[in-house]
Amino acid sequence: MSKYLLSCFILITVVTACVSSSKNSASNPVPTKAPVEDQIDTALTGLSPLSILDLPQSQDGEIILAEGFYEGNFRSYCLEPGTPDPSDRDAYTQVPLSGYRKDIIETILRNSLERPDLSQRNIQLLLWSVVSGSDYNKLPPAVKSTSRQLLSSKQIFALQGGVVGVMKTIAASLPETGLSPTLKSMKDLFELGNSSYEAFEQIAVLRQPSVIRNPDYKKEQWYKQDGGYYVRYFPNGYQQTKIQVYVPKGALEQDGKRSGNYMLFDPVTLMAAPANSNAQRLGIGAPVAKVIRKVIEINKPYPSPRKQVPAPKPDPAPNPKGIVLN
Repeated sequence: MSKYLLSCFILITVVTACVSSSKNSASNPVPTKAPVEDQIDTALTGLSPLSILDLPQSQDGEIILAEGFYEGNFRSYCLEPGTPDPSDRDAYTQVPLSGYRKDIIETILRNSLERPDLSQRNIQLLLWSVVSGSDYNKLPPAVKSTSRQLLSSKQIFALQGGVVGVMKTIAASLPETGLSPTLKSMKDLFELGNSSYEAFEQIAVLRQPSVIRNPDYKKEQWYKQDGGYYVRYFPNGYQQTKIQVYVPKGALEQDGKRSGNYMLFDPVTLMAAPANSNAQRLGIGAPVAKVIRKVIEINKPYPSPRKQVPAPKPDPAPNPKGIVLN
């Protein structure tokens, strides 16, 4: 009898352990596609995106959203030299544009909206010179000309070292590890002068596969914004990025009625950043196609616009090398 009871006890213990293990597995499932993704995919079934460039804009270049599914192709710029070119293996989210000389970076990108005639390569070289802390006085004449059309005289004066101690501040702010060899190589090229664009590109944009660190993030993943709309990014290399925006029905309403406030999307204040890898971080500039802007002058005191400051999911894959814009 005692042997029988002992056998029963062992059997019960094993079964209990299996059940417990099963419950633990259920409480920690492998991440799957979020239900909201399925809902959006269902809502967009059979729909072709409209051009986001056909929507009106504010006087500051922000896109005034309306209900629907939109997309647009934008020029994009490498802001993190020494990282791999975006590829089909990279899923992109967004992070706010911030850090070292953020005001100058943002001014270049924003004013490029008004100057689609300017060479994208010269704008990129100007951005590389800023993020690497290169000597403005050694820039090629064409890049200096571009800077004068995008930056204020005060900002150019600062880049020239006119602010007391600015060059010392630049040197102190640049990273000592990680990307510093890349930045030093870029500074050396600017110092030498007469280097081709391809020479800078070879240093800044690595032609090698990115390192995947968070495989659960997918290219098609949507990221919800504060206003209740969704955004996702599809880079085509580092020089062009397709942005898709989905504004669900009712997102512009409050208590079932149309709100008097505006819902604004401002791609310039955001960087397209890899969610799953160490690929390039990209600044967003002017649309690829030439468009006639429909500008609505927004009186900010009245009606009060509800300007969106996107608060996406925290960047799941911080660049282990560090962001250049520190």
